[in-house]
Amino acid sequence: MSSLKHPVGPQPGRVYRRRRLVVGLALLAIIVVVLLIVFAPRGESDATAPVSSNTPVAATTTKPTTNPTTVPTTKATAAGKACHMSAVDVEAITDANSYSGTGQPKLSFSITNTGSKSCTFDVGTAKQVFTITSGTEVYWKSTDCQTNPVSTVVLLEPGKTLTSTPIAWDRARSDPSTCKDQNRPAVPSGGASYHLKVQVDGVTSKTTKQFLLY
Repeated sequence: MSSLKHPVGPQPGRVYRRRRLVVGLALLAIIVVVLLIVFAPRGESDATAPVSSNTPVAATTTKPTTNPTTVPTTKATAAGKACHMSAVDVEAITDANSYSGTGQPKLSFSITNTGSKSCTFDVGTAKQVFTITSGTEVYWKSTDCQTNPVSTVVLLEPGKTLTSTPIAWDRARSDPSTCKDQNRPAVPSGGASYHLKVQVDGVTSKTTKQFLLY
């Protein structure tokens, strides 16, 4: 008797199980995609997002100084009411109390508005007079040989002090007739006492500044 052979091919049970596996994998993939969409990290809002380093920053505007701390040396004309002389204080200044050898005193002054309001005042070289005396004798005066004086009207703020640029005194006598003389006579030294007085636009320093020459 010849044996009967069953036809070779997929069994029904296996096909069913395979289909269930494919469907299950598809559902799992869909679930994974949904979860990724729901729980994905969200970008920061504009309010909390960090500012890029390339973001332009508004420049800070600095107002120019309209009232310097030093006395200007160039011609100027400020607008405003003129200061009353009683509201202006001038102080004579030297850079040391004594000078030895060939040391030259550096002379300057400070000027202060002691009033309660801003006012204008001429602090220019055309209005400055430095005078050096010893006893009753005048040894040196800045206006004796002054050249190219200028008017410098500035606005003085209440309580504001301006200080002039120092000028050197060569320890020689001044006289309008000897301005071009390179060998003007030197003043006495050896511990001689001198006093500096400064006047600015008619206001004279209340005290003199004493110094010694050795």
